[in-house]
Amino acid sequence: MEINFEYDNVTASDRLEELATDKINKLFERYDFLIRADVFFKQENTSSPETGLICNIRLSAPGPRLFAEASNENFEASIRESVSDLERQLKKRKVKLKSH
Repeated sequence: MEINFEYDNVTASDRLEELATDKINKLFERYDFLIRADVFFKQENTSSPETGLICNIRLSAPGPRLFAEASNENFEASIRESVSDLERQLKKRKVKLKSH
């Protein structure tokens, strides 16, 4: 299992990487068909103070790649929301894999 991190207009942070790695490792443990994760941290200027810190996560698995993006007032909330979205997608993918 491999996790790659990229930063766009954000300073690299070990704490963010640890938090994201912890949450993504739980997905890797639950779904053994996952190959790799790419995590992107990005900051954008927005008119709303509740958004702007974005976490994109792309998972490589059999079939099309899975992708989730969340924009919140802090990266921790964005990571949680992205992982939650991916979990829903993975549940659907697992059902499809079992049916074939």
